[in-house]
Amino acid sequence: MVSLSLSSYVKAGDEHNHVEIDQVSSSDNFNLSIEQIGYETHARFSFDHNNNTVNLLQSGNNMYFGYSDAWGSGYSWGGDLDGLRNDVEVRQKCSTSNCNANDFQFHILGDDNVVKFGQGYSLNDSTSPTWDYDSNEPGGNFVRLDIHGDDNTVIGSQKMDTNGIQHNMYIGIYSDDNEVYARQAQNGNKTLNLTIRNSDGNDVSVNQRDNGAHTATVSLLGSQPTDLTLVQKGSTNQSYTLSQNCVTVGGCTISVTQQ
Repeated sequence: MVSLSLSSYVKAGDEHNHVEIDQVSSSDNFNLSIEQIGYETHARFSFDHNNNTVNLLQSGNNMYFGYSDAWGSGYSWGGDLDGLRNDVEVRQKCSTSNCNANDFQFHILGDDNVVKFGQGYSLNDSTSPTWDYDSNEPGGNFVRLDIHGDDNTVIGSQKMDTNGIQHNMYIGIYSDDNEVYARQAQNGNKTLNLTIRNSDGNDVSVNQRDNGAHTATVSLLGSQPTDLTLVQKGSTNQSYTLSQNCVTVGGCTISVTQQ
């Protein structure tokens, strides 16, 4: 069974909104809800089977949700959203008349993943997050998400108040019981590159905020559970790079704060 709920609002004389969804094979209980308010909003992806749920809100213009420009469509290998009980909710919102390009991009293969992501919104660390919107968002956020399986949970958000300033976020995650919360907010060119290829459960929380142009590159490749908390705040530019291979019996706990 496939359940669809689509709505779109376009101002007279503006360019079109676009929705393109390809069903690869059997669909099971796929639930899709898309609301597009504005113009030049695009949603493109393919899916396969099982109990997937996708909720998408695009409000503004110059917004894209779909397969990544790094690897293109996943239709040939089973779909950009493949199988099992994935839950994806993305909200993109911009308050200006000419929004900067606002992408999401994703590829999820399977298992019980939960993805919540806000662009133009600030989210708290919760599977039922608070979608905080301050009505001053020029767009211009970019995310690339690539999850391949197991019981992952990703909660993330990017927002800013100044036109022409970019936030970037790449997230990896390929296996097992990872939980990631990453929040980038306000002005400054925040960049996060997180890669987790672990065979056990990680708990990672990254918070980059305020006006400084912060950069964080985190790679957790260990074989034991890992806890990481990284906070970079303030108006001073911060930069941090961490690569970890943790093999201790009790796992690893790391906390870094720069303000």
